[in-house]
Amino acid sequence: MINKIICPKCKSKEVIKWGKRKTDNRGKIQRYCCKSCSETFVNDPFFKMRNSPQKITCALDLFHRGLSTREVQNHFKAFFPHNSSNVSIYKWVKKYNLKIANFTDNLKINTGSYIEVDEMEYHRRKSHKKGSKGIDKNWFIDGIDVKTRFMINSTYVKHRSKNNLKKVLLNIKNKTGEQVKIIQTDGLTAYENIVKQNWGYDNHLRKYKVEHRVKTQSKNEGFNIWVERMHNSVRQQTTGFRGLHSSVESAYALMKGIEIFYNFVKPHEALKGKTPSELAIPSLKFQTPNRWLELIQLSEKQ
Repeated sequence: MINKIICPKCKSKEVIKWGKRKTDNRGKIQRYCCKSCSETFVNDPFFKMRNSPQKITCALDLFHRGLSTREVQNHFKAFFPHNSSNVSIYKWVKKYNLKIANFTDNLKINTGSYIEVDEMEYHRRKSHKKGSKGIDKNWFIDGIDVKTRFMINSTYVKHRSKNNLKKVLLNIKNKTGEQVKIIQTDGLTAYENIVKQNWGYDNHLRKYKVEHRVKTQSKNEGFNIWVERMHNSVRQQTTGFRGLHSSVESAYALMKGIEIFYNFVKPHEALKGKTPSELAIPSLKFQTPNRWLELIQLSEKQ
């Protein structure tokens, strides 16, 4: 029996090895058979991809370090005999960002007691076509743990509605458990009830389980200094993101990649060269420098 492999059809764990399948880019890969429903499958996140995992993950890394899809394409011309179009690169980024996010969004993390939540406004063209008119005002909503600098949860949405704010805070609650004691937000009135509802009331102590602090603009500092610093970094990375203008769904996928890059790939000076995930998820050990590849492989095993 193979303990960590689950049948994609019936979700059974009664899986056995069933020969191997020959591929052009990865040699022979293991095939499996489900004893419950007789489904045969391969446990490979790059199944049917015509390019190697190294090339695909290299594209993800270059893109999230600030290169456009066309710049990545030009870079590949010098190092890979078979070039890929900028459209293919864009599809890789969206596909694997979402795949990794399905894994990382469900990770439990170790945090401090103090988090900051904020929103950032984005102006997106209503159509991706050049010269199109009309602007949509969208929102990037996220929360950061001040101790580890880990971006606990984020989303890109069309409206800054109460339901969208509630989803982000509920995901933060699910990932942090009872560790958070202080939540700081800006003066948006919707936060007050959302924070109270998500974290609840302690009948024994006769007070809410978390303290909600509201930060307003002052002469000396911004609203939430730590989350604002992170937003400045996100702004720099997304300056050339043309993909933000295609659709809200595409923009969401790209911004999820920003979250992954910020938490798991990019070392932070404030953390002495470590990534936030090294502090927030110490059990998650990377074996190679290619963290994109390892995250994709981990997402396949969940």
